[in-house]
Amino acid sequence: MLLEGKKGLVLGVANKRSIAWAIAQALAREGAELAFTYQGDRLKESVEELAGTLAQKSPILPCDVTKDEEIKSLFNALGQAFGALHVLVHCIAFAPKEELEGRTVDTSRNGFSIAQDVSAYSLLALAKGAEPLMEKEGGSIIALTYLGAEKVVPNYNVMGMAKASLESGIRYLAYDLGPKNIRVNGISAGPVNTLAARGISGFTDMLAHHRDKAPLKRNVEISEIGDAALFLASSLSSGITGEVIHVDCGYSIVGM
Repeated sequence: MLLEGKKGLVLGVANKRSIAWAIAQALAREGAELAFTYQGDRLKESVEELAGTLAQKSPILPCDVTKDEEIKSLFNALGQAFGALHVLVHCIAFAPKEELEGRTVDTSRNGFSIAQDVSAYSLLALAKGAEPLMEKEGGSIIALTYLGAEKVVPNYNVMGMAKASLESGIRYLAYDLGPKNIRVNGISAGPVNTLAARGISGFTDMLAHHRDKAPLKRNVEISEIGDAALFLASSLSSGITGEVIHVDCGYSIVGM
């Protein structure tokens, strides 16, 4: 029970195949009491159904991360429900579908702005909201990223730039929040067949290529990403902050 008595917030659960849900299951398995967010009524029912399978009752709260007033309301509600917060899991990313195909040079100004706002700035805004709830007992903020932040992945396009911004944000937040014993880290996960990933053109070919080239000769299991997040959320990683850990069966180390 590595997280017994700890309170956590998970953002980005869409369905049972979401990486965010795999992380939530790992945290709950080790004793964490969790809250979840949803954007819009379309996702609310799915999040409620999944959260209902956990042993402890979970607050389900609305949050559109592009709206400052909703972020403020989220943490006000968490303060009333939990009193303190120990873990925040950021699994939020979005770019318009038309930006995830063709050439990066053709990215629209609006598409670039949306990807940066939802995928990168949201981490800063959420960290600021979480800070007052974490500063008394310390905490761990975990963000989900991808290799496209470091290297060119065809069709990942504007999302690669947004993830690069996210990873830089992880380091700057780790520096700012470290004196309050709030750690900030990222998980760079290998490709997983999620709802969001299927929006990337050629994703099926990406999975096959990753499987063939990774040192472990397979694709990462979603539960392995959940376990890595558990490590970063727990005291086992108390000396780690500002890092991005690759959980991708070793694919990121391969040059050819």
